[in-house]
Amino acid sequence: MPANIRKIIVQVDETRQEMGKTIDPPTRRALAMAVINNPYAGSYSDNLDELIAIGEELGALLGQKCVQALGISPGQAHSYGKAAIVGEAGELEHAAAILHPKLGAPLRLAVEKGAALVPSSKKRGGLGTAIDVPLGHKDAAFVRSHFDAMEARVSDAPRANEIVVAVVVTDSGRPLARIGGLQAHEIQGQDGLR
Repeated sequence: MPANIRKIIVQVDETRQEMGKTIDPPTRRALAMAVINNPYAGSYSDNLDELIAIGEELGALLGQKCVQALGISPGQAHSYGKAAIVGEAGELEHAAAILHPKLGAPLRLAVEKGAALVPSSKKRGGLGTAIDVPLGHKDAAFVRSHFDAMEARVSDAPRANEIVVAVVVTDSGRPLARIGGLQAHEIQGQDGLR
């Protein structure tokens, strides 16, 4: 069964200056969120297959929306992350069912490759609850310049029987990154680490 989506929100965060320095080109992060009905709200179920399928659907939808919002080709994406906020009638395992078994593969297709694990976070909350979506380079987890996060929040969600699902994609690392380590141009992209 496809996701019962109440609303989709897409936004782009573009940093043009940091500490008085011009960022050229600007660093950009795109956030796409879906507010969905939780089919398991209010009752326990051993089987969460419906949410696992919804995760697969949303990985593609939200990943594509992020890439489109940035106006880039999939191969130009640098980093990604995912998160979910479950309303009070749900449980954290509902967020895990959406985020972990199947959301990653279609997100990787949306950003081309994606050898590294997709960083994630989850929590339970009410209307307007915020969550930080952790970010890491899509092809090499050891690229420190891309360790970041973007806050996701929907003013009227999640309702008790809803889940907010968020995906972030970037076209760059942090502005003025300079703490060393593996650089993006040094990525081998074979093991998801380096």
